[in-house]
Amino acid sequence: MLKFVILAVACFILYKLVTNDKKKKVDVKNKQEEKLAQEGVLVKDPVCGTYVSKESDIRIKEGEEVKCFCSYECRDKYLKMVD
Repeated sequence: MLKFVILAVACFILYKLVTNDKKKKVDVKNKQEEKLAQEGVLVKDPVCGTYVSKESDIRIKEGEEVKCFCSYECRDKYLKMVD
């Protein structure tokens, strides 16, 4: 019985270490994207909020402003919202 408890605790600790590592990686990635967005390298997709390159191939021009999208699906949703 004691072996089972020790094994369960060890598995729980290992699980927490792995999931916490994933959270840290996601946080670091988000901070990097925000930094690049502040520098003007990335822009935020107006539909889903994903950061994309300012030189994205999927974009539309509205007057003087250029909107960049992560996918054609997001572009089409945006065009439907504007109409």
